[in-house]
Amino acid sequence: MRAMRSSNPVMTGKVYEKAGILSAESSVMTVNGTINKVGLMLLLVIGAAAYTWNMVMGADAGRAGTLAIVGAVGGFIVAMITVFRPRSSAITAPIYAILEGLFLGAISAIINAKYPGVAFQAVLLTIGTLFTMLFLYRSGRIRATPRFRRGVMMATGAVFFAYLISWIMSLLGMPMGFMHSSGPLGILINLVIIVIAALNLIMDFDFIEKGSQMGAPKYMEWYGAFGLMVTLIWLYIEFLRLLARFSGRD
Repeated sequence: MRAMRSSNPVMTGKVYEKAGILSAESSVMTVNGTINKVGLMLLLVIGAAAYTWNMVMGADAGRAGTLAIVGAVGGFIVAMITVFRPRSSAITAPIYAILEGLFLGAISAIINAKYPGVAFQAVLLTIGTLFTMLFLYRSGRIRATPRFRRGVMMATGAVFFAYLISWIMSLLGMPMGFMHSSGPLGILINLVIIVIAALNLIMDFDFIEKGSQMGAPKYMEWYGAFGLMVTLIWLYIEFLRLLARFSGRD
């Protein structure tokens, strides 16, 4: 199972162990099936995001803000349920997409109102990064080797540890301003995080492909789609933050 490790916390080889690799089920995980479910989750994210976006644009930012909080907190809870109960992913993954869409639509509209055009640019950059990393993976120019996995895993862990410390310091009234500033250091940190998030896509592709090759149960298509969506949402948020920082410097 060493070859199945991923730096994405929801995409680990242990998930396949729990699911039952080489399942006796007649219906097994396929790459195309996973792609279809990724597409469905994207539609759910876009639909929910459009709803809260229109609320903000319609001068109903207060209710949109409430839905954004519900989406953020609910999305986290549903994500944890999915991680610990992969068999439920056919239900929880679509719910996660809707909740995250509510959150993304509201914050995107608010930031876009301040810096017009950044939300659309962030979407384009996210899509561009997705297909670039897919090309690099399929062409073999970037391989998910054990050393690559360890490096990305350590970098991802460092990022989330930094997020946690920043959040705790903010609660204590001592925010780490350099991580959120529009200065050169803040932008550099943002760029590094984007690179790490993009490299996580390689791990996600490898996880999905290996699951298909090893005959994972059909419901793991939903889990694979969920894991890829977690990375894409993270990447979009980081692009949105970066573009807002650049716009704030003008």
